[in-house]
Amino acid sequence: MEDLTARERFLRACRGEEVDRPPVWLMRQAGRYLPEYREIRARASFLEACADPELAVEISLQPYRRFGMDAVIVFSDILIPLTGLGVSLDFAPGPSVANPIERASDLERLAGDVAPAMEPTCEAIRRLRAELGPEVPILGFAGAPWTLAAYASEAKLSRDVERLVVSSYTEPSFLDALLDRMAEITTRTLELQIEAGADAVQIFDTWAGVLSSPRFRRFAGRALARVIEALPSGHPPVILFARAAAHLLEDLAELGADVVSVDWRVDLADAALRVGQRVSLQGNLDPAALRASPATIARAVEQLVEAGSKARGHVLNLGHGVLPTTPIDGVRAFVEAAMRARG
Repeated sequence: MEDLTARERFLRACRGEEVDRPPVWLMRQAGRYLPEYREIRARASFLEACADPELAVEISLQPYRRFGMDAVIVFSDILIPLTGLGVSLDFAPGPSVANPIERASDLERLAGDVAPAMEPTCEAIRRLRAELGPEVPILGFAGAPWTLAAYASEAKLSRDVERLVVSSYTEPSFLDALLDRMAEITTRTLELQIEAGADAVQIFDTWAGVLSSPRFRRFAGRALARVIEALPSGHPPVILFARAAAHLLEDLAELGADVVSVDWRVDLADAALRVGQRVSLQGNLDPAALRASPATIARAVEQLVEAGSKARGHVLNLGHGVLPTTPIDGVRAFVEAAMRARG
């Protein structure tokens, strides 16, 4: 078939339609591995960069200018919506919360609209659309209810998300109320970005993997399904990413997303056989592999393309975000190999 625009290629792959090659982008493709990003961060904090549409646009475009991947994801953070709802957030460098949500009475602090906090991100999307035109897809994103609740419920998130997991046993009604409110926040965050011009949106459920399959369905999955069901009719494709969640693959595929993004622990060919006719797949090179030689990276891409071809659609990506120590040549080798590929 004739070559497609990047936007056509990306949307077709998400929907399981024929493409000329799998589209490619990288989670955390704008970040500390880029010297131009580090230059900006030398004069602006992470939150300052998120709150300044001009800086957010510049950071979003930096990897696209270097590598020309098939999608530009807006520079922001999943916790930005909470900053407008009375959650005192800082990054040092990981997120910390000075006033965590610990009891039912604390839920009152989550009242209100996230629109003011999200306006800089939405303005960045509008500016990206003006800059890139109609042929390059712009991606928005949000944190999943479970992951937002995990960060909001502890001053510094524990490795095992202890506060939230314990609540699922000892205070399920409180946890349900918290997740319901977070589902509203996630939905509104996505709606605002879609209205601003996002061509697709990704939901990050970074901490879903701490749950067993039954408990995921009962808590995190229930809230995620509410988000996807609440999006307006005819909404753009939804990508769902859950880290360390190989045991949840079938559960994730049942939630109504168009694409399930899998981390590097999942065998992509096996995932294609198990759920690849219900959803498109995204992924899933180990981010550490970008430190290998270009030839090694190219072979890995070929293997991913072959494995992903068994699914109804495949978006080439990493199994998690680009590591800060990643060499620029590794990212270039990945993108160039992807662009030579044919599914």
